[in-house]
Amino acid sequence: MISPPFDRLDYPSLLQSAYLNQASLGLIGQPAVTAMHTFIDNVARHGNLYMSDSDEVAHCETLRERASRLLHCDSSQVAIVASASEILGQLPMLLQPRPKSTILAVSSDFPAVTRPWLRLAALKNHTVRFVEDQPACDLTDTLIEAMDESTSVVAVSSVQYATGTAVDISRLRQNTMQVDAHLIVDATQAAGATRVDAAAWDADAVVTSGYKWLGGHGGIALAVMSPRLLEQIPPLTGWMGATDPFGFDATSVSLANDARRYTQSTMSYVSMVGLVVAIEQLLSLGEARIEAHARSLAAMVVSEASKYGWQPFRNVGDPAGSPHIISLGRPRESVQAIVENLRSHNIVCSTRGGRIRISLAPYNDDSDVNTLIEAFAGALK
Repeated sequence: MISPPFDRLDYPSLLQSAYLNQASLGLIGQPAVTAMHTFIDNVARHGNLYMSDSDEVAHCETLRERASRLLHCDSSQVAIVASASEILGQLPMLLQPRPKSTILAVSSDFPAVTRPWLRLAALKNHTVRFVEDQPACDLTDTLIEAMDESTSVVAVSSVQYATGTAVDISRLRQNTMQVDAHLIVDATQAAGATRVDAAAWDADAVVTSGYKWLGGHGGIALAVMSPRLLEQIPPLTGWMGATDPFGFDATSVSLANDARRYTQSTMSYVSMVGLVVAIEQLLSLGEARIEAHARSLAAMVVSEASKYGWQPFRNVGDPAGSPHIISLGRPRESVQAIVENLRSHNIVCSTRGGRIRISLAPYNDDSDVNTLIEAFAGALK
């Protein structure tokens, strides 16, 4: 029996489904939900009656501290933004790669990672070069081999959303430094599920959404900004990024001397409150335990699903694979029809890249896997 680190009773959806879709829209645990309801009922609905200007700032600082512990970096580097796409979209303007240079990316990566650079290439004299995520190849090696003296930026997700392929960011960084290239990392499909060591990665920016594996709600994202970016003026400068936001000086750009300068405006404080609690839960478990749990379930999924012809994009023991996202395929199979059939049996997962994507979260246990495998067996019959 594989018991979940999280209490399944904190997730009512599990009473009616085998939810294997945290990589898409993640379930939110009861502690975070309770914190958000309490905030709405006791604070938010009352305007400034129970929340002062300084309280607004304090909410941001609490989240920055918790996030810095989870992402293994200094809290001064943590920016709170409304979405990962918001900050990813600013990075081409911040980094301003040298003329006629090449931006390196993965063709099947999440569009929020690549589209800002495609826009830049369309407006400036740059080239975006794509590499393929192939199951027989190490994606880190593929990226490194594609670099040359023309490479100015490498933009990549540390875990690929469709396949679960993991990139060795530390090794990638060593090679980007050799060609004097910037490194942008989207850790949305990694943070909260596996270790994200932003300080050791030393990327120009490490970005993650606040929902999915972090267990929060939409409207909040986090970005770890390099010291170089902490010295720049954000392209999209808001009032909340000032040294004293409530000083309301409209005649100057008085930016905070750390990552607070990237916070644009009044945030979704209810999402912020929930995310703080969700991150605290993750910290109490520890990333090693979370990852080990996913690895145990992944081994079970791959072993049992193979009996019915389903093969993983990467095997569980593959160093280039992640344990929490398993991509399954079967020759000549209508994957969309299978997923719709699974949904009719209250098994929730996704289709990505023409394959079935299974997400394994800390609330999942072997009963979820058994339900999935039984459905596979029934479909084969």
